[in-house]
Amino acid sequence: MEYDLVATCLFGLEHSLGEEIDRLGYKRRETIDGRVYFSGGEDAIARMNIWTRYAERILIEVGSFEALTFTELFDGTKSLPWERCIGKNDKFPVKGHSIKSALFSIPDCQRIINKAVADRLMSAHRTSVLPETDKLCQIEFFIFKDRATLMIDTSGAPLHRRGYRPESNDAPLRETLAAELVNISRPREDVLFWDPMCGSGTIPIEAAMRMKNIAPGAKRYFAGERFRFIPKETWRHAREEAADSVVKTKFEAYASDIDERAVELARANAARAGVDDCVRVFREDALGIKTGGRRGTVVCNPPYGERMMTVREAEELYRRMGEHFRTLDSWQIYIISSHENFPRLYGQRPDKTKKLYNGMIPCWYYQYFRRPAPRADHNGKTDRR
Repeated sequence: MEYDLVATCLFGLEHSLGEEIDRLGYKRRETIDGRVYFSGGEDAIARMNIWTRYAERILIEVGSFEALTFTELFDGTKSLPWERCIGKNDKFPVKGHSIKSALFSIPDCQRIINKAVADRLMSAHRTSVLPETDKLCQIEFFIFKDRATLMIDTSGAPLHRRGYRPESNDAPLRETLAAELVNISRPREDVLFWDPMCGSGTIPIEAAMRMKNIAPGAKRYFAGERFRFIPKETWRHAREEAADSVVKTKFEAYASDIDERAVELARANAARAGVDDCVRVFREDALGIKTGGRRGTVVCNPPYGERMMTVREAEELYRRMGEHFRTLDSWQIYIISSHENFPRLYGQRPDKTKKLYNGMIPCWYYQYFRRPAPRADHNGKTDRR
């Protein structure tokens, strides 16, 4: 059976998520901010949950309709075939969002949708009681410009929770965002990949998982695995495919941090992710790293001056990073920060910038490809740092 599906993501990841859907062989229908609509069979539900590096959730679209009033929302919801997905004993809580629409009260929308689904299920299952004691079928609604889309979540816990990071530092980076930072930096086997402010190790771990072709969701559970309409062998085949797809690689990543606790966390997380064979974790000050004569790429997420450091301390760190990273020969540097004036503090204009969101925090991914231009010191001598 073919399903209309929705993959949600952090703002800024839509392009990479769309390309991922293409690579897995499914057909994109539409892309809007934070969502990619596509079509596929039962295998698409299992494979996208297991393989996606960028999506937060994979949802089945049950139906879509115009809804400017609560009556239209009720009638439209009740007209949809909920009984195909939800059994008479299943739980079906409702949550969602409404943007630029006449129906803006989320609690009222939840109540109307829940009642409409209940009426439909009681009629379809020929019962006057819905005990809601069996599996969870989370209903999500998205009302955008007065068009309501009703969906069922197949993921359960958000997909950025890969399972390798039960603990994190004070300012964790979502695994999905880390995967995008890695994607843009283009990791290669013959180039050392280094995060010198690794925290719990998310960026180098995601880089190594990509290079080893490890499916991010291979070791976790999904809500859709309990759905009766998705055969268990569909999930089994998807997991077997993931297990058979892991490859050996000569890729090498360094994960270093000045904080010993962060180093311990990163080391444990790399082992859980199955990449400790190519991620070397150690303690070192980011302002003291050296090339060792190798080609390299630095990708890091320094403190923003919010949860870690004060703004003034973070700004001083950016200045010192700029001074030191210019000594790294022709290494490429990729830095994500929420500070709009980061390039001025860092002392170099980026070759490229991309706006991304770290949760709800707007950030910029500053990308430095070219060797810095020579600078004159106070005596007029050329300095090629």
